Amino acid sequence: MSVRTLVVVRHATAGDAPGLLDTERPLTPRGEREARAAGEEIRRFAPGLILCSPSVRTRRTAELLGVDAPIEIERDIYEAYPDDLLGVLRRTDGEIASVVLVGHNPGVHELVAALTDARLDGFPPAAYAVIELDVPWEDAAPGTGRLIHTSRP
Repeated sequence: MSVRTLVVVRHATAGDAPGLLDTERPLTPRGEREARAAGEEIRRFAPGLILCSPSVRTRRTAELLGVDAPIEIERDIYEAYPDDLLGVLRRTDGEIASVVLVGHNPGVHELVAALTDARLDGFPPAAYAVIELDVPWEDAAPGTGRLIHTSRP
């Protein structure tokens, strides 16, 4: 069986927008630059799919990564706990070898820690972690991944 690659991305820097719902907060100009820069690195993992929270800031982050892969909006990624995120991953088509998941803290940070037993010193906006899994997506569970790379803006 082949190794699966999961790139867990926290959305880039978003602005505070009085009067807007949390889901409607846009990226700042800095956030747009961060997302483009992260995409330069993430594209080398040749993702076949991007799983993304429905918020404006995560959707824009996913678009700016510039990855040539479909973006699937997953409501379950917004305000998600690691178990919720694992549930989303487990529904992924087994033919897809590399996936990007764009979400929010604390869920994405806790997902990386759960999958890899790694202790990251924070997970700021536009940070990402690359995890290798030796199990099919449907078997993704705590402790089944290896942290192979992290990046912070």
